[in-house]
Amino acid sequence: MKIKGYILAILSAVFYGLIPLFILPLKAIHFPIETTLFYRFLISAGFLFLLLIYRKERLGVNAKELSILALLGILFASSSEFLFIAYDYLSAGVASTLLFVYPIIVALIMTIAFKERLSKSTMLSLLITLGGVFILSTRNSLLDINFAGLAIAMLSALSYAIYIVVVNQARLSCSGIKLTFYSLLFSAVFYLAKALIVGKSLAVPSMAILLNISVFGITTSVISITALIYAIKIIGSTPTAIMGALEPVIAVAVSVILFHEKLTHTLVAGILLILSGVIVNILAEAAKRKRISRQRTNKLEESQVA
Repeated sequence: MKIKGYILAILSAVFYGLIPLFILPLKAIHFPIETTLFYRFLISAGFLFLLLIYRKERLGVNAKELSILALLGILFASSSEFLFIAYDYLSAGVASTLLFVYPIIVALIMTIAFKERLSKSTMLSLLITLGGVFILSTRNSLLDINFAGLAIAMLSALSYAIYIVVVNQARLSCSGIKLTFYSLLFSAVFYLAKALIVGKSLAVPSMAILLNISVFGITTSVISITALIYAIKIIGSTPTAIMGALEPVIAVAVSVILFHEKLTHTLVAGILLILSGVIVNILAEAAKRKRISRQRTNKLEESQVA
């Protein structure tokens, strides 16, 4: 069962890492990002709606569940919003790599909000990751930091981290498919409202653009988020976040191979530092889980002897 969870986490990361493949061509022709993301999430939600009907799954939710699902939709939409804005200040590879600091943010949230102990290993991983973030945020020298790009990318990472924590802590009774459907539906509502407020047209000028957006939605939303949700349910939020290490690797590979982004020493160093920080974190989490399991076993044996 655990292996299935890790496989789902990897699939989620790989498909989410393909975002630059779809979004960069649309940004290049100045197609409105609000319209792009509205149709991305709407088409994805529609696909899952048909799947839910086929599975004969009840769509109803109570008021509490509806509010949580709406929050999840807003969080995911916000993460996408900040990420694509960051593309205007940073390269797609750098912005996607900075997004990957969300596992560390998840660990910090669990420490601050849920009183989990911040271990020395987690602190070390945080310092290593911050070093990678610092390197990736520089322009031409170590003192020339792109603060705007850094701040926007960090907001994307924060939104995504909160999304993961909420999914794990809310313990909703609905299935992963149903949860994903509502998350995407509320994300579509978010971008519809934004498009109307800022006056962006919802017209799609060609079938090629519509096809791009449709495939964009199915791969990076339907498949990625559904796999993410099931992975969280099977192996938990922190391991799932950590297995997302493939996200920046795939995003950078797409940016370098297809969009001719320069694979600089700075980019490589930043990626390696961030991935190293995450690896330290996953080893610390694995050791922590073993220690807790061992303590529970010892307590059980002691109670049986007594």
